[in-house]
Amino acid sequence: MSYPDLLSIPIALHIPASELTALPPASSSEPREPDDPTPIQELVSATLASRLYTYVCLPLTTPKWKDRWSRMCLQSPLGAGPSSGEDGQALGRDEQVEKEAEEWRLHPKFEREEVTVTRLEETYSLIGMVSAWLELDSPESGIRYDSELALRQELAYATYLDVRTVVLPPPRNRANVADYARAINAILNDSSFGSYMQLAVRIPVSEVEHRTGGSPSGLGPGKMLESPGMKSPQIVLSPEAEEGGLDSAWEMWDVIRTVCGYNSRLSIVLDLSPPFPLRPGAMDRWSAEPIRHIFLPATSFIPNAKGYPVLAKANQTFLKEVMQFLPIFILSKTQASLHNAGGSKGYAEYVRFLEKTSVPLQAMRTEGTLESFASTYMDRVQAPLQPLMDNLQSSTYAIFERDPVKYERYEEAVYQALLARGEQETVICVAGAGRGPLISRAYKAIQRVEGPKVTIYAIEKNPNALVTLQERNALEWGNAVTLFFGDMRSVELPEKVDILISELLGSFGDNELSPECLDGAQRFLKDDGISIPSFYTAHVAPLSSSKLYNEVLHQTIGDEKKNAETPYVVMFQATNVLSGEGGGVRGGCGTKVQECWSFEHPRRDLFVDARGLPFSNTHNTRSAHLTFHVPHSGVLHGLAGYFEAHLYGDVSLSIHPETKAQKSNNMLSWFPFYFPLKDPLYLPANAELDVHLWRMTSRQKVWYEWYAESFLPVPAQSPPPTFGFITPQSTGAPNTPRQGSTPVRPPRPSPMLDASPSAEGHAAFVDVLGRGELSRVKIGQTSLHNPGGRSSWIGL
Repeated sequence: MSYPDLLSIPIALHIPASELTALPPASSSEPREPDDPTPIQELVSATLASRLYTYVCLPLTTPKWKDRWSRMCLQSPLGAGPSSGEDGQALGRDEQVEKEAEEWRLHPKFEREEVTVTRLEETYSLIGMVSAWLELDSPESGIRYDSELALRQELAYATYLDVRTVVLPPPRNRANVADYARAINAILNDSSFGSYMQLAVRIPVSEVEHRTGGSPSGLGPGKMLESPGMKSPQIVLSPEAEEGGLDSAWEMWDVIRTVCGYNSRLSIVLDLSPPFPLRPGAMDRWSAEPIRHIFLPATSFIPNAKGYPVLAKANQTFLKEVMQFLPIFILSKTQASLHNAGGSKGYAEYVRFLEKTSVPLQAMRTEGTLESFASTYMDRVQAPLQPLMDNLQSSTYAIFERDPVKYERYEEAVYQALLARGEQETVICVAGAGRGPLISRAYKAIQRVEGPKVTIYAIEKNPNALVTLQERNALEWGNAVTLFFGDMRSVELPEKVDILISELLGSFGDNELSPECLDGAQRFLKDDGISIPSFYTAHVAPLSSSKLYNEVLHQTIGDEKKNAETPYVVMFQATNVLSGEGGGVRGGCGTKVQECWSFEHPRRDLFVDARGLPFSNTHNTRSAHLTFHVPHSGVLHGLAGYFEAHLYGDVSLSIHPETKAQKSNNMLSWFPFYFPLKDPLYLPANAELDVHLWRMTSRQKVWYEWYAESFLPVPAQSPPPTFGFITPQSTGAPNTPRQGSTPVRPPRPSPMLDASPSAEGHAAFVDVLGRGELSRVKIGQTSLHNPGGRSSWIGL
């Protein structure tokens, strides 16, 4: 079964202003009835009728608006004196124009010839584009102010015409991106623009331009605006900027979305204009961002051997991956005849080709895959099950029983365990039988072995599920299974068993209290008895995902603070693991995904009472301190949790991203675990992240606590081991002892990254051991989450 209509990639055609100006104006065309389509309507209808495109992307304004705005707003301000033109001649300030500009600032409005669309009917399937020449981050405060007024005017007009998605002008100036972000945040919080309009910020991923100052597009008092068309915008950095352009583009977006409070109406138009970045891993961080549009001009394509437009391998790989998010592809310059074959249709047809070869997207379309099963659960936070406290519904059991992989793995483990026992009679206990899927698989394994007698006991605490077990026992198992009702920690069996089977694992391995339950059930085992599973491990990795941060932050139920201190079960999609493969700058970091702790069953070293039950649960506490290398700058929103479990022999289960395909591919039963952060933690490139995680317990409950610190490796230099003296510094003379002065130790270097060097020129960060090795400076931390289990816990 496939889902082409639900999971088809939408494509939009960008029609530039130059093509729109060639259309006959509605006001000067032949007489027509009020209901007759306008030239714009006819153009949009013809584009959509080709069945290549789902949307049309149009600029909201014409060049006439740009001309008027630049004439009004690019004059020298009052009191600044005359400005000079390109010939060096002084340009006088036109008081009439100044008056016109002030009137516009008080009451902004358009003239008919300054807008491209005028009717509601023309905005059907329309993506509007705000004037790209507006500079909300100009170094000139006057230009910033007038650009914001113009932006609000254009968005007010788009609101009037019910345009649902608007592409905002790109940020260009790293030094003033906070001004850009403030303006957008003000609009998002202004009810006059409605609550439905989606604002998409166009972000270029190409390398950036370094300048010493001035406006990125040359705007300034006395200068007329040049038309940038739809060429890729250039981000401007100061000459001192150390970060590469790719980091700066992402950091500008990070500033914007952070200032805007991760507003769900704010998204990205990722501009893939050339040159495409080649640095490995540079594009990974964008997969964790709200990419709802991909801007793909014809200039991004290269000709293949036959002259058809294709994309380079790096572009293909990235686009095939992000297609699982179903972004709208905006194709531009398709009429420019840049390639010898394919024509204007060739670009859309190539996107369809990528769609058919996108592995993640095709997996979502293929029945029986994990991606298809989880397609409606992607990036949706769900509270983990509490099977000890709650009795599950039959529908919940039914969902988990749809997983053929897990139960096939269990059957194989039981089969191998029976083979290993040879001709011995075997007693099996299924602890936590649910509706009986493990019992059925145990019988299949028994039939495969065709060995000696096997006795099966089953324990279930859910009284409702017990009815189903009784029915299946009568109809399917010939009443051969002895059923016991109650908690496995208190039920008594008539004899010891050889094999104890359970499926109590959670997404983090132990989060559904498998250790506590099996500690109470291992008393059923003979001295040489085995448990299936025999051991399992929990793993974590640092995760970035603005989608998940929003999901946790904006839940409609529960307290915001408690929600941010509650672990969740999530099928990850729009996420990015921030950690690298290990080592890092100092060589001391662990792997990309690291093990926290493990549990083994049966545990032979337990101190138990006369019934075989542990006296306390302190032996099930755990703690982990892990260090990750973060190769590219990013924002930490939480921790991803996974587990691996060994059943028996060579049979295992895994949701670990690096081993799941080999051990239990397409297993449906468990989504990854997610530990959220209350506040995002920014991590610069080559940072080190220390993650602390605890599994705590009391007599009534089990809970997790988590905390993280960030560090930056720095050269460690030792200062001379001499004493300094407090002396006057006004003369600028070297420090020399005054008579009667008291020798003091030099002040400790500041722990902050921006600390200035000392007067002697030594580095601000020193290796106090004097070994000349790399040291670390702390740059950030989170709060301790869920102390004492105040927000979330699992009841015993």
